[in-house]
Amino acid sequence: MVTADYKLFTPLTIGKDLVLKNRVVMGPMTRARSDPVTREATELNATYYEQRAGAGLIISEATAVSEQGHGWYGTPALYTSGQAAAWKNVVDRVHLKGGKIFAQLWHMGRVAHPSFNSKNEVVSASAIRLEDGHLRNVKGEHVPYETPRALLTEEIPDVVEDYCRSAQFAKDAGFDGMNFTLQTDISLISSCSPPPTSGRITVKTVWPADRIGVRLSPNGGFSGMGNADNPEQFTYVLTMLGEYGLAYVALLDGVGFGYHDKARLLTVFDAKLAFKGLVLANNSYTRDIAEGAVRSGTADFVSFGRPFISNPDLAERFANDWPLNPDASYEAY
Repeated sequence: MVTADYKLFTPLTIGKDLVLKNRVVMGPMTRARSDPVTREATELNATYYEQRAGAGLIISEATAVSEQGHGWYGTPALYTSGQAAAWKNVVDRVHLKGGKIFAQLWHMGRVAHPSFNSKNEVVSASAIRLEDGHLRNVKGEHVPYETPRALLTEEIPDVVEDYCRSAQFAKDAGFDGMNFTLQTDISLISSCSPPPTSGRITVKTVWPADRIGVRLSPNGGFSGMGNADNPEQFTYVLTMLGEYGLAYVALLDGVGFGYHDKARLLTVFDAKLAFKGLVLANNSYTRDIAEGAVRSGTADFVSFGRPFISNPDLAERFANDWPLNPDASYEAY
């Protein structure tokens, strides 16, 4: 198959001056390879991302903005200078290979386990427990989710400041930008009422808006998410986000990773109509379906997850029509 004329392999400029060498993006995936005590990125992290620098853009695994926001074994954080230095080694290695990388920042909220922080508590927007599923505590034992403590209104600015501090550490580490999720902030499932800071892109005080990406998963059922009014709610959010001049909006638009089945699907085409800016599509795309989305203008670029695990050189394999290794089993993740 001739791929020389594929738009998927053409450069894309994000914002004013960040040029991606192609439109194949490595999406964020938690791999639990960081130091479980210091929460610093390790040599294993550096090798892992370096091997995948052929992507036009890498979005890092979710990285905790505070001790309070951390709660899974082996996942990284970015709220100390030591953690920033460890991430700098990762970022430098990606840059030496000609890649670009954004940091995905998060606060785990109610899906964290209290054994990972000194206060032995889980906080969230409301005291609503995630009923289904389980997680591992600091000893590696399978345990049910805990009921979180609802954050007080006066505590919310502290969480905002955590994000700002972590965003600054990401900048110090040399990341090309940052990505964060809004899913739980706007979902009625985990929040009885929106916080007073809802809708503010406060990290713009650290990064210019065109280096900030936002990820939305309107169709996903992970961690009990999903509402009957998702299409209306997310269309409004996408329209409002378009006023900020962001780098992009990333949309988990399909059903390949679980669908909550509570409303109609919100597609990447819906996002493109509502959002003024670049749209990053994601969810079990193949190379040729991704090419169709980009060539038609439905999406500007496409991210891939699991194929990058088995194929570190995925972008090169796509471009050269080389065969792909089969997806690794879940146990191998």
